Amino acid sequence: MTKVPAIAFNDGNAIPQIGLGVWQTPDEVADSAVAAALQAGYRHVDTAAIYGNERGVARGIAQSGVARKDVFVTTKLWNNDQGFDSALRAFDKSLERLGTDYIDLYLIHWPAPHRHAYIDSWKALVRLKEEGRARSIGVSNFQPEHLQRIVDDTGVAPALNQIELHPRFQQKYVRAANEKLGVATQSWSPLGSGRLLGDAAIGRIAAKHHRSPAQVIIRWHLQQGLIVIPKSVTPARIVENFEVFDFTLDHEDMAAFAALDSKDGRTGPDPMTATF
Repeated sequence: MTKVPAIAFNDGNAIPQIGLGVWQTPDEVADSAVAAALQAGYRHVDTAAIYGNERGVARGIAQSGVARKDVFVTTKLWNNDQGFDSALRAFDKSLERLGTDYIDLYLIHWPAPHRHAYIDSWKALVRLKEEGRARSIGVSNFQPEHLQRIVDDTGVAPALNQIELHPRFQQKYVRAANEKLGVATQSWSPLGSGRLLGDAAIGRIAAKHHRSPAQVIIRWHLQQGLIVIPKSVTPARIVENFEVFDFTLDHEDMAAFAALDSKDGRTGPDPMTATF
């Protein structure tokens, strides 16, 4: 079975570099998708309270035959639950739904700066880390100013920042800020919400390597040291997305990918202005 590379965190833990994302996966489908992924060799699943499928993820782990201790599970604190006490309560609810007594990685899902609560939320996550119930803690969609503020206020840097990142929106500024603070970068929407699969330049790279467009995009993420969580509920596609460790993109390929970056390439909300 393929051995997945791991990315080291600043807290001494490590995360498998590729995982299964389950955003927009219904709870009643999540179990079969997670089980298929784990049976294919994945050991990392990324969910969130707002996805409404934490119970399905738990069922999928149980159905897979893979021991819980061998699966890296990420879940996230939703915006409505931000704040110190409310974050702790939300974490307990996620634990119950996931049927576990610890989370490998717990993230603040969005900074939601209009709520003025992400600092207190981060302090709650630091408490959970100290208690050992969250093995690692991090953030999602945080911009450099949000990162710097939580570090300045608590002295604790996140292990990871999960951001929208794909060839059309490469987020070099945020990645540089992450790196400066020793924060790992994880890519959500790594395939650009599917919009990149028909891109002509990516198609040429895929044909050159006799691979699918999705495979070469995932490989692009991996070769930059990014952590990637492609989403699928189709067993064959789940397997295909995992078969990316037996080829390498060359300098010409990476240059072609670099040329695709666009400041207007965002497909999701802007963390600075989102008000949900």
